[in-house]
Amino acid sequence: MEIIDKYNLYQNERERLTTEEVIDQMRENIGLDLIDANVVDPRTGRPVSATIAFQLSFSGENPPQVQKVANELMSLYLKENIKERSEKANETYSFLHGESKRLNREISNLESKLADFKEKHVNSLPELQQLNLNLMDRTEREISDLGNEIRAQEQTRVYLQSQLAQLQPYGADPSMNPKTRLQALRTQYLELIARYSPDHPDVIRTRREIAGLEQETGQVDSSAEQLKQIEALRGELAVLLKKYSAQHPDVIKLQRQIHSLEQSVATPNAAPVKSSLARAAADNPDNPAYVQIQSQIESADMQIRSLKAKKQNLEAKQADYERRLIATPQVEREYRALQRDLQNATTEYDNIHAKLVSAEIAQQLEKDSKGERFEIIEPPILPEEPVSPNRPAILFLSLVLAIGCGFGIAAVTETMDDAVHGGKSIALSFGSAPLAVIPYISTDREARREKRRIATRLTATAAALIIGAAAIHYLWQPLDVLWYKALRKADVAINT
Repeated sequence: MEIIDKYNLYQNERERLTTEEVIDQMRENIGLDLIDANVVDPRTGRPVSATIAFQLSFSGENPPQVQKVANELMSLYLKENIKERSEKANETYSFLHGESKRLNREISNLESKLADFKEKHVNSLPELQQLNLNLMDRTEREISDLGNEIRAQEQTRVYLQSQLAQLQPYGADPSMNPKTRLQALRTQYLELIARYSPDHPDVIRTRREIAGLEQETGQVDSSAEQLKQIEALRGELAVLLKKYSAQHPDVIKLQRQIHSLEQSVATPNAAPVKSSLARAAADNPDNPAYVQIQSQIESADMQIRSLKAKKQNLEAKQADYERRLIATPQVEREYRALQRDLQNATTEYDNIHAKLVSAEIAQQLEKDSKGERFEIIEPPILPEEPVSPNRPAILFLSLVLAIGCGFGIAAVTETMDDAVHGGKSIALSFGSAPLAVIPYISTDREARREKRRIATRLTATAAALIIGAAAIHYLWQPLDVLWYKALRKADVAINT
């Protein structure tokens, strides 16, 4: 409507039509024709039809006015294109910038969740499953090896105990010092008293020597030696019981010696005999072989305890590895879900970031007016010839219609006329030919009327030709231009 007011368009129509009707008429007078061309699609390599340009036009009655309106419309298209592209670039950049920030926050949250999840399930992550399997297999092998070592140590301990049971903890070397000699005599005394009565000469002699050495060394108590002797005899009895039955003579003999020694030991009661025997066995023996084997047994005991403790630790580790492997499938589902969400968010962020860079470049290009925009291929020119109506076509159609109407009217008139004209009509009407035909004899008045009618027709025809020529000259094309064009076309037709 601003263009209509600016160039004072549709003066007559604005007086009798509404604003909407005037605007609709102007819209009908504005033409937009798309220009297509066959181009090669870079994705498929096939030729496709693409719009490469468009033609903007405006139809009107005044050529200078039409040119101005077309220029105005062209300027509006250019301005609107620049404005739309700038707004679109800004909107695209703002949207992508917001999406980039949102995705960045989402990625940070997912990374934090993934880090917390890894910290919580550090030993049950899917990538550690094979490691846990290997560790559990190695632990099982170590447990099996430790079991074999424990059994070997226990067998060694049993063997050493059997050897220890066959040895005497104290020796009987006469070259020993008084204390050692006293211990040996006490041991010998226990053996003698187990065999003989207290009045036996060997028993009395040994008792006197013990009394003399006790006075010399100041050691009077012999219960410890007796208890050690009992412990040694019990070891021998255990060895014999592995070989013979309880009714074997040697077994019965050792049982009697042990019984005699237990009775001779001066203890407050019989209950603590077993504990006294254990304490006596803990005293320092003087037999080197006995001490060596006892040390080996203690070393074996320590080794067995150490191996059992190590085995317990390995079994605890094995149970922990089993718990890890059992928890791995559930952990893997949650872990894969977090990884998938993080990967999708990262991929989307990379795409948005790449688009953001492109949008930023496009925004800068639009600011510098270097981006894609409409370009004027051909500006509106002053029209020299009207594009409508097509006067030659109208004249040709008018001529055809006039001739057709003339023949049609004559045919219809002839068909509907019932008058008799000439001898043939009489013959057709009455079935026989007339005897004679008298021609029409016109009067002078009728002759003058006929002359006037012919003159009127000639005058009307001349006036029509003059009016038609004037209309062609002023409304379509000057007659001299049309004449020269006709001569040029005739010359071209003759030369070709």
